[in-house]
Parts: sequence; C-alpha cells; structure tokens
Amino acid sequence: MRCAILADIHANLEAFTAVLTDIEKRGDVAEIWCLGDIVDYGPDPHACLQLLRAANHVCVAGNHDWAAIGKVSMQSFNDDAITSCQWTAQKLTPEDKDFLMNLPATIQKENFTLAHGSPRDPISEYILYPPTAAENFNHFTTPYCLVGHSHLPGIFKQVGSATNYSIFLSNIGLVIGKNRLIINPGSVGQPRDGDPQASYAIFDSEAKMMRLYRVPYDIEATQNKMLHAGLPLKLVNRLSHGA
Repeated sequence: MRCAILADIHANLEAFTAVLTDIEKRGDVAEIWCLGDIVDYGPDPHACLQLLRAANHVCVAGNHDWAAIGKVSMQSFNDDAITSCQWTAQKLTPEDKDFLMNLPATIQKENFTLAHGSPRDPISEYILYPPTAAENFNHFTTPYCLVGHSHLPGIFKQVGSATNYSIFLSNIGLVIGKNRLIINPGSVGQPRDGDPQASYAIFDSEAKMMRLYRVPYDIEATQNKMLHAGLPLKLVNRLSHGA
C-alpha cells in the first residue's frame, strides 16, 4: 500500500490542491495520513476541510485545529496567531467544528503512530532536537512515529542508546528498516525550512520506502486572499520565504 503523509495544511488551499494534484500524478496512493493543523493561518479553512473530508483519509488533531474550536487554549499563541485563530473560528461551519472536535490525539496505522506534536504530548510538544526525540521513543510502542507541528522535514533515528537527527531531503528514499524512527514530513501550507514549496511524503509499505516531495504552488494567490481577509502581514510575508 502507498499512502501520502501530510501535515500542517494551515488553510492554504492553493498548496493543498497542488499537493493533491501531485499525489494523483504519482499514482496508486490509497490513503492520506494527515498529522493535524488543517486550519488557521491561511485564508481557506472551510475549503481545506472539505477537500480532506472528500479524500480517503485518517487524521489526528493539531493545536490550531482544537484552538479554533475552543477545545484548547490560545494562551501559548503569539498575537498574530491569536488574530488568525479568532478569524478562522468565524469561518468554520457547524460541520467543520464537529469534524475538528472529534479528531483523535493519536492514531496507529500499520507500524506507525501518528501524532501532531509528539507521542508524549500529541497536541503541544515540538520535537526539534535529539534529546526530546530520545525521550519520546519511550512514549509509543510501534516501530515508527509520524509527527508535524514544527513544519521542518526531519528524521530522528534510534541507534542503540543514541538518537541521531538528519534533515529529510526531497526525492531521496528513506528506508524503513529495523531502527525506530520519528519522522516529520514538513508542512503543506506553511513551510519553515527556507523552502517555500509545499512539503509532503509518500510511504510505500511493500518497498518499505518513504520519499519526501516538494511541490510549487501559487503563493501569491494565497497571499492575496490573506490580505483581502485582513490576516496579519507577517503571516502573509513568511509564505514567500518558507520561514
């Protein structure tokens, strides 16, 4: 089976549509595994939720998903994030809110645990450095874990008592073998690794291989929508730089 692994769509319809088109072009993808934060920051929360619901998918909750419906606090958000989250909340339909409310914090699929932030703290914790990853290997029982939240494509590998980190580079196959892994596929809608292109991965269970892909999209169209909506300028500008 081949599945597409997506994280942090963040209401960016142009990026999400471009990724779905790329997935279709590559063919034989049976299911989407979504790692949360479908909404907030971007201008099209409802349309992105509609697209995801129309696909064969599983999805876990992200902090922005639950903050937009009041299920978790916005206390840790900066001013721009609070502004965009409050705007997002006003754009969600009752059906959207029900969908987000019922998202689980974690899911197990085959040999993978899916979480937004980390297996230890699925909604809020960032896994950015090997010491944090090392602690989190004790909080899931599957061989592998998929996370988002940081918007940075990366791989943490447990090798004996050590935990190694490497950047998840596009189009270079990652062999899913005997070592336990925590993998981040980067962000569809708001990359922060210096590359503004949308980021996602495809896992092939027969080949035991995962590949990261970067997909160009119409950034200016998303930015124009955000400006028209009155969303914070910093959130608009960062899309150009993948920062």
